[in-house]
Amino acid sequence: MLFLHCRFSFASASPDNIKQWKFPDGNFLQNLIGHNSIVNCMAVNSDDVLVSGGDNGTMHFWDWKTGYNFQRSQASVQPGSLDSEAGIFAMTFDLSSSRLITCEADKTIKIYKEDDTASEETHPVNWKPEILKRKRY
Repeated sequence: MLFLHCRFSFASASPDNIKQWKFPDGNFLQNLIGHNSIVNCMAVNSDDVLVSGGDNGTMHFWDWKTGYNFQRSQASVQPGSLDSEAGIFAMTFDLSSSRLITCEADKTIKIYKEDDTASEETHPVNWKPEILKRKRY
């Protein structure tokens, strides 16, 4: 089980989903569902973006407050490696919170940066909240 702290709440990862909890009593907030593999690592930046990395090389980008999964990515393995070596073991954001650094099963360290050309037109967000009213914390 993996734990990650962000302000007055934290997240825990397990093989089936990510759960968010509230401090100080540990009240359950919500499930973040979408990974189809074991979640090995998570990181949160200063813009409240949670990234989770899976055993199969998938990365899911979530909005911390709403739990919306707005982007998914698949890590590519280094040439000469097996596809089964696509797992992500650790991740963190740099001090600017704009670059994601990952340590992966193919023995590589990769650095991802924001797409400066992305806009609402090129990357539309089609979000329909399932929960209409949610308690604020």
